[in-house]
Amino acid sequence: MKIVLASASPRRSQLLKMMGIEDFTVIADTSDEHLTPGLSPEQQVCKLSVQKAQNVSLLCNQNDLLIAADTLVYLDGRPLGKPTSQSDARDMLRRLSGRAHSVYTGVTLLKNDKHSSHAEKTDVFFRELSENEILRYVNTGEPMDKAGAYAIQEGAASFARRIEGDFFNIMGLPLCRLSIMLKDFGVEPAA
Repeated sequence: MKIVLASASPRRSQLLKMMGIEDFTVIADTSDEHLTPGLSPEQQVCKLSVQKAQNVSLLCNQNDLLIAADTLVYLDGRPLGKPTSQSDARDMLRRLSGRAHSVYTGVTLLKNDKHSSHAEKTDVFFRELSENEILRYVNTGEPMDKAGAYAIQEGAASFARRIEGDFFNIMGLPLCRLSIMLKDFGVEPAA
């Protein structure tokens, strides 16, 4: 059995290694993601992670264990994906400033005909951000490939005054949930 991470995210690769899973292959799903109206946040992220796993499974052996994840930021019940421009990133950060939002990650494991999907939610409470802070952060380019236009583990580390839930979920892979799911597939992370 080979473990395949169905994600090009360097953060997800780093988190898998942090769990003690060193031997895995990365195969990114390059298809477009489309949100489905009417789904709850949990349903939305699970649907997207299942799609990623199924798409990548076409490139793998049947006995491979696929790990796929999708993360979305929700503010006032509406999803904030990755910003499409610097202006979009600034707008997202202005909306998040001084407010609470939720980060949802759907995780899917797929092997042979067996699959398991779960959603994890983490609430993040941002402090008030000045316009200058927002501009400086967006100018670093860091927000451009991140859901909600920020990386909590990098330049936006000082933005969150409080977090409720799995910190690693905000980075895109809820490690506690994933470790439980892996055990159901016969994988015991080393760490």
